[in-house]
Amino acid sequence: MSVRLDRFTLLLIGAIVLASFLPVTGQAADWVSVSGSVAVALLFFFHGAALSREQIVAGATHWRLHIVITALTFVLFPLMVLPINELSKIAPSWMPQDLGIGFLYLGVLPSAVSSSIAYTAMARGNVPAAICSAAASNVFGMMLTPFLLLLLVSTSGTGDFSVAEALKDIVLQLLLPFALGHACRPWLGGYLARNESLMARYDQCVIWLIVYSAFSHSVESGLWETLPVKAIVLTVALCLGLLGLFMVLARFLVRRFGFSLQDEAAVVFCGSKKSLASGLPMAKVLFSGHPGFGMIVLPIMCYNQIQVIVGAILAQKYRAKIDAAERG
Repeated sequence: MSVRLDRFTLLLIGAIVLASFLPVTGQAADWVSVSGSVAVALLFFFHGAALSREQIVAGATHWRLHIVITALTFVLFPLMVLPINELSKIAPSWMPQDLGIGFLYLGVLPSAVSSSIAYTAMARGNVPAAICSAAASNVFGMMLTPFLLLLLVSTSGTGDFSVAEALKDIVLQLLLPFALGHACRPWLGGYLARNESLMARYDQCVIWLIVYSAFSHSVESGLWETLPVKAIVLTVALCLGLLGLFMVLARFLVRRFGFSLQDEAAVVFCGSKKSLASGLPMAKVLFSGHPGFGMIVLPIMCYNQIQVIVGAILAQKYRAKIDAAERG
């Protein structure tokens, strides 16, 4: 089966190429950075307004399934990336320090909402469970991701981050806009529900701006001089390995607890995916001004593209199995 890159993937690749040859610099770079910060705050404001109270608190009736997905996302995945980060100490030519931090960051990100739900629906899996788990993962991820990242960084002895500064930025740029947006839901919720495609395009525009700004800053700081080709190859291989490992682990846990095939599809997609839409905006807050920003976000960008391609193939296989089970 042939797999084509979607338009947004091509746009992200275009942003990296553009930043590599025409990086934004000087005062223009400062304006782009400020614009990105404002855009991120608005992004979480709109997500707060779009998310209903029911979506935030629903799903408690299938608590075992949600515990499995949460454990995969916020416990097992962070533990699995710790050894990868150690490569930055053992083999820095293969795994530069900032790239190791990028894998730590990948490990603590929440599940991807849209693709997790879309692939579960494509597979004819348990869509309500996928909606609840993915939404809850992202809501709690805004609080869990920074804490887990700081915990992993301090545990591994990598990097130098100010806990107080990171928490302040998360509260001001992410949690506060999200809370204000949710408070405005009675006035904005209907409009956002009717214009989901417009909001999806805004999400993509914010991500494109962050990628271009991040790679411009990193290129000016010597990204391509400090990131060897073998490190890029290793990044892709590790992302493939992590995705495969967690899909297999999700299937094992589902069958161990006796869940249905429909539940298995939801757990596999929600438990193995990581959110680019939440990951890049949060990275801009957590690593603002970091010269190695482009290297830090490289793992999540690679992982996202791989999970999109593999997910499309796997969803069709699950659909065939579920259809066969219902017919038989």
